Amino acid sequence: MSVSALDIARRVRSGVGSAVSVLAETRARIETCDPAFNCFTATTFERAQREAAAIDARRARGETLPSLAGVPYAVKNLFDIAGVTTLAGAKVNAENPAAAADAQLVVQMQAAGAILVGALNMDEHAYGFTCENTHYGATRNPHDPSRVSGGSSGGSGAAVGAGLVPLSLGSDTGGSIRVPASFCGVFGLKPTYGRLSRTGCFPFIDSLDHVGPLAATVSDLAVTYDALQGADPRDHACAQRDIEPVGAAPLLPAGTRIGILGGWFQDWAAPPARRAVQMAAEVLGATQWCEFKSAAPARAAAFIITGAEGGALHLKKLKARYADFEPASRDRLVAGSLIPAAWLIQAQRMRKIAYDEALELFRHFDVLLAPAAPDYAPLIGSETFTLNGQTVPTRATLGLLTQPISCIGLPVCAAPIWPEPEGINLSVGVQLIAAPWREDLCLAAAATLERAGMAHA
Repeated sequence: MSVSALDIARRVRSGVGSAVSVLAETRARIETCDPAFNCFTATTFERAQREAAAIDARRARGETLPSLAGVPYAVKNLFDIAGVTTLAGAKVNAENPAAAADAQLVVQMQAAGAILVGALNMDEHAYGFTCENTHYGATRNPHDPSRVSGGSSGGSGAAVGAGLVPLSLGSDTGGSIRVPASFCGVFGLKPTYGRLSRTGCFPFIDSLDHVGPLAATVSDLAVTYDALQGADPRDHACAQRDIEPVGAAPLLPAGTRIGILGGWFQDWAAPPARRAVQMAAEVLGATQWCEFKSAAPARAAAFIITGAEGGALHLKKLKARYADFEPASRDRLVAGSLIPAAWLIQAQRMRKIAYDEALELFRHFDVLLAPAAPDYAPLIGSETFTLNGQTVPTRATLGLLTQPISCIGLPVCAAPIWPEPEGINLSVGVQLIAAPWREDLCLAAAATLERAGMAHA
């Protein structure tokens, strides 16, 4: 099977291939290869067989097939799948009843013709950046299995990076789409906060949670994003906006102004991440540097909001089943539940200050360029690593460059750059950041890098 979702859909629509045969190839590959990577926590092949057969029957009747007809995909296991228990990576959820209905985005993917093949591993309750899950095992990097896949959507990044599926869905609260995309060498989109529905997704931090796609090509990412758009009144954050399709091949408008973020985003970037930004800047014709001065306090605000909301959400179960929570996150949740209300109020005020500063930057630039991760993926099991001569904690550091942007809800496309093509076979992503609701510019900038051969899965 081709790694391109759009190529699969074209084959199925034309009759060159069938959705059932594509599914058979996908199932064989998952069953053969996934034990090495541990991407899946559940498979849904019986459901997938029904969906694939329905697509082939529609084609046989001469119906016009939708954009993702016959394309296999999988979702982070915090998306509800009817008949499957939504784990959200946690042991304490394993005894819950199976979901009664699909998450809204799963419904929309089915309407677009995509075929759901399973649920993907993640950090417990989405609170982590490495996808080293105590209960369900670590998901391994597809380019070096001794390294992490990134988190919390590690299964979503690795499944696409390993070629098990061409598309996946993940969530991003502090960087959980962008970090796995960076480490696993795929493209990922964190849309504007409120752009896509979160109905049927296990929550982490309501005021910061985003959902979005990961894919092997920008065109696949863009078409999937189009399929996922739509207002949803059941999600209070899902903006009541018209669908704004970007199409399969977005183009960067002539005269697009691109700023390179310095300061925080260079200070906390290792040489490979800095090289990735430099390489991307050369292709994009970006020469002007700028600074988001609120990056550090915005990240601090995100930490406080994450701790306070996460602690409040899980406090009842923490009191009852403390030992069943993952050690890497449970103490942070307990500590978060003790954060004074005054701190949370100040953190929300800081968000507004940072948001206003970002909008001022977008008066001068259309797209901002920054690294998406501080360095290459660290080794599995490493509690610390060295960053620019400093020993830093692994889990707390991997979101240094994504959390300031998550805090203010901007749209970002992560594009994988390979800084040492003749050396280490690992990617470091760059962030392509735009003003609210301008996902089209993020995707167009990524497409420009892809067409130049600079960014590729």
